Amino acid sequence: MTEQYVLDLQEVDETQVAVVGGKGAHLGELSRTEGIRVPAGFCVTTEAFRRIVAESSSLDDQLDRLSRSAPDDREGIRTLSARIRRTIEEVAVPEELAAAITRALGRHGAQEAYAVRSSATAEDLPTASFAGQQDTYLNVMGVTAVLQHVSRCWASLFTERAVAYRQRNDIDHRTVHMGVVVQRMVFPHAAGVLFTADPVTGNRRVTTVDAGFGLGEALVSGLVNPDVFKVRDGEIVSKVIAAKQRAVHALPTGGTREVAVDAQRQEQPALTDAQAVRLAEVGRRIEAHFGRPQDIEWCLVDDGFQIVQSRPITTLFPVPESDDQENHVYVSVGHQQMMTDAMKPLGLSMWQLTAMAPMHAAGGRLFVDVARRLASPASRAGLLDLMGKGDPLVRDALETVLAQDGFVPSLPDAGPGGLPGRGASDPIETDPAVVTELIERSRTSIAALEHDIRSKTGPALFDYLLEAFEEHKRVLSDPLSIQAIMAGMEATWWLNDRLREWLGEKNAADTLTLSAPDNITSQMGLALLDVADVIRPHPEVVAFLEGVQDEGFLEELAKLTGGAEAREAIEAYLDRYGMRCVGEIDITRPRWRERPSTLVPVILDNVRLFEPGAAERRFEQGRRKAREKEQDVLARLRALPDGDRKADETKRMIDRVRTFIGYREYPKYGIIARYFVYKTALMEEAGRLVQAGVLTEPEDSFYLTFQEFHAVARSRQVDHRLVERRKDAFRSYERLTPPRVLTSDGEAVTGAYRRDDVPPGALTGLPVSAGTVEGRARVILDMAEADLEAGDILVTTFTDPSWSPLFVGIAGLVTEVGGQMTHGAVIAREYGLPAVVGVDRATRLIEDGRRIRVHGTDGYVEMLS
Repeated sequence: MTEQYVLDLQEVDETQVAVVGGKGAHLGELSRTEGIRVPAGFCVTTEAFRRIVAESSSLDDQLDRLSRSAPDDREGIRTLSARIRRTIEEVAVPEELAAAITRALGRHGAQEAYAVRSSATAEDLPTASFAGQQDTYLNVMGVTAVLQHVSRCWASLFTERAVAYRQRNDIDHRTVHMGVVVQRMVFPHAAGVLFTADPVTGNRRVTTVDAGFGLGEALVSGLVNPDVFKVRDGEIVSKVIAAKQRAVHALPTGGTREVAVDAQRQEQPALTDAQAVRLAEVGRRIEAHFGRPQDIEWCLVDDGFQIVQSRPITTLFPVPESDDQENHVYVSVGHQQMMTDAMKPLGLSMWQLTAMAPMHAAGGRLFVDVARRLASPASRAGLLDLMGKGDPLVRDALETVLAQDGFVPSLPDAGPGGLPGRGASDPIETDPAVVTELIERSRTSIAALEHDIRSKTGPALFDYLLEAFEEHKRVLSDPLSIQAIMAGMEATWWLNDRLREWLGEKNAADTLTLSAPDNITSQMGLALLDVADVIRPHPEVVAFLEGVQDEGFLEELAKLTGGAEAREAIEAYLDRYGMRCVGEIDITRPRWRERPSTLVPVILDNVRLFEPGAAERRFEQGRRKAREKEQDVLARLRALPDGDRKADETKRMIDRVRTFIGYREYPKYGIIARYFVYKTALMEEAGRLVQAGVLTEPEDSFYLTFQEFHAVARSRQVDHRLVERRKDAFRSYERLTPPRVLTSDGEAVTGAYRRDDVPPGALTGLPVSAGTVEGRARVILDMAEADLEAGDILVTTFTDPSWSPLFVGIAGLVTEVGGQMTHGAVIAREYGLPAVVGVDRATRLIEDGRRIRVHGTDGYVEMLS
């Protein structure tokens, strides 16, 4: 029986996480790797931990209570965690288990000093590091002390920080078990941490070495600032030597203590340059062995390096795979599409199959490689101009990459790939009939899709969809459609540039575009006000909606007084807009038609905050303001030298912008309408596969690419392990923040605003809708949880068209992502809301409920009370 309780490190490899925990598995693997020195030792297996848990009759009940604890009940979790730790530490170590550990100590030297280290099964994983969540004890001497500290390591599975971390990562406390690593203690001259990728920039070619004197505990605990060496291609590219006033040393009788470093040694480097380079080479060998960037703890003993821990770096954004050795520059698609959340594999592959440019997936997001366009001077200027108009931070990030010596070579002309430029902007008549024709073309195409797809099932459905994707791209690339979009955008840019030059007025087009015709997204927001008008006269319906919990409420609604009319109004709204939802470019996201309860809080806000007829009044008010602005601008221009010419040109551009700017929103509506048809058919197919016992549940199809889903429909077989791995990966991707620009070296480049006209303490962003407003900030990350009052300012990560129903009830808008022509900006201008977008970390820097002032004309946000 004793073999199951102890394994020598040399017997362990990285496949045995369930047996010895993450740390033990990695150290065992490293101890078997040529050229890597690991202090000798053994692992107390998770079987021993399970035995200890079984020995305590009260632990089951305590774990049940912990699993039921609310994540925000910090006091309750603290108390319960402490009780569980005490219970584990008080369990007597069974005789055969104590004997197994004692024999292992005898093999390695019973009189030696040891490091006793926790090694949980949910630790040092590719998707979650759990760094520092459990305990380590250094310089433990004697069998009794080792046994006592092994118990403490078991108990540390329930430190408050470990419990909170598991709850945040949705990990069941009962599924995690604790191994313990017991290693011969090393007494280093220097120690520290090595990252095989720069942890700040993400650059995979730069190794970062943090070093201090004595034991590495001084660095890990934050006691001292380390020396920092950055190594690239075998050379030190930067070095900062810190004043290391303290160190942690081992005591002769056991344990450690903090000591002062001699004054003359404090500013000496803990490593020589040659040692730092040699250590970086060791790190590269370990990285190559594990196949991913590593966070490594090391010790320098007698000019040789010993490795005491290696785990994956889980905070790095993954790099798109490439089949060449060239440099690549990837621009985030999510920042263009106002959807920076992670997407599931089906969503990613569907967008790739229907997009107009080749797209690369990484970290659950999509990127376009613009390296070729940047390399050609001819296309570079146009790309930077287009990116800058959309999001100045993307332009700045690209310019930062261009400034890196030699990363983007200069080529004579642009190659294939990259984002479409500002072509297709040939002259087009300012004629509303053009927009009418384009909308009719889109409707006709979608009607044909809905008709033809009805009869398709099984592999034939997927074959048909591949044809439908070609029609999808044909509609998207319709030259007339692109001309209409560009005509509206270019007229906007022209008006802003000229009226600033001639009249000194910033963002004049913001008012001139109020209540522009044919804007499907702003119509969607106003239409929900009309729904509220139907519901408002019926108190019984309002009360019922306030208690809605599930998606069957529309059936129940019809039974109430006024409920039939309310249901009819909601159904009509869903018929027109039910294909929309937050994050709608991911086909796997639940649509309003699938989850209509999402709209209920917004409908109730509209009932409460508005009077009947608000939609028509809002639209007419915007149209009047635009007309008054037009008259004002033209009168002031005519008073200038050469004023008649300037006024006539401006009038032509105002007519042009009002003709075409509303259409800017329609192609996205058309895409999402098509997406809902695709999804409905695919989910019906997934349902058939569930009935046939192929899939466990329809949503498992979301974790397959379109091509894999097609193969499952043909073969009637699915790899369930692949689905589970994809679910784990998606959960890890959700925690990552995608960069605006990412290089093939892994460097995440965020960009910066190069401005000096922003008051101290204000948050800088991009002005997209003119005006200034003060109000209460409402930080809302989920539209379904919106609870707004009149005059509130919405602060969120991004707003795609589905957020527009909220826009009618707010006074201003702040987002972390966005540009001049993204949907949120267009609708903010439509509704006359002062708006600042592209405000880095706005949802973290602005507290919910705080008063703020949004400067939509100048592009910054001031914190008030």
